[in-house]
This record gives sequence, C-alpha cells and structure tokens, in this order.
Amino acid sequence: MKKTRPQVPDSVPIRQVLARTEPLQRLQQRLRDSTARFDAVRACVPPALLPHIRPGPLDENQWTLLVSNQAVAAKLKHLQPHLEAALAEHGWSGCTLRIKVMPT
Repeated sequence: MKKTRPQVPDSVPIRQVLARTEPLQRLQQRLRDSTARFDAVRACVPPALLPHIRPGPLDENQWTLLVSNQAVAAKLKHLQPHLEAALAEHGWSGCTLRIKVMPT
C-alpha cells in the first residue's frame, strides 16, 4: 500500500502576512527602531559589555536595554548620560532610557 502525502493548502510567505497585518507592521517597525537605537549607542558601550546587552521594547515614552546581570546594569547606569546623548545626536531625544536585567 502506498502512503499518500497529506495535502497542505497553499502557504503564504511570512513576509506577506506581516505586510498585510497592521499590528504586525507596527511591531516590526518598533523592532527596527529599537535595533537602530542600539546601533546608535553601541559606540558608547565598552566592547566587553556588548555581548551582555540586547535592544529591548520601545514605545512612545521609553526605550529599554535588556542586560544579562546586575553588574552590567550598574555599569550602564553610569554610562546612561552618554547613551542618552548619543540617542539625542541621532534624533531620539525626549525618550527615557530604561535598563532592565533579563530574568534568568
């Protein structure tokens, strides 16, 4: 007896789904904006800390940097004025920078 393959309906590429859905488009834009902000502050962060930091959530009022531990958070708190200045240089002034330790 021959096994028949299950028929799968025509699939839609994820890019098309994202392009058709407004909430997902907004989410994608916020992800791109968060990554762009991280790129803007990257030069202010010591290279040894970079592997421990990720761009985080972004909304109208604040942007969050996610860090791996409390020591990295403490160091970034000291660098926060420089990070905010770098953001302002790239046109992102007025948005609060938040530093949050990721749960383990």
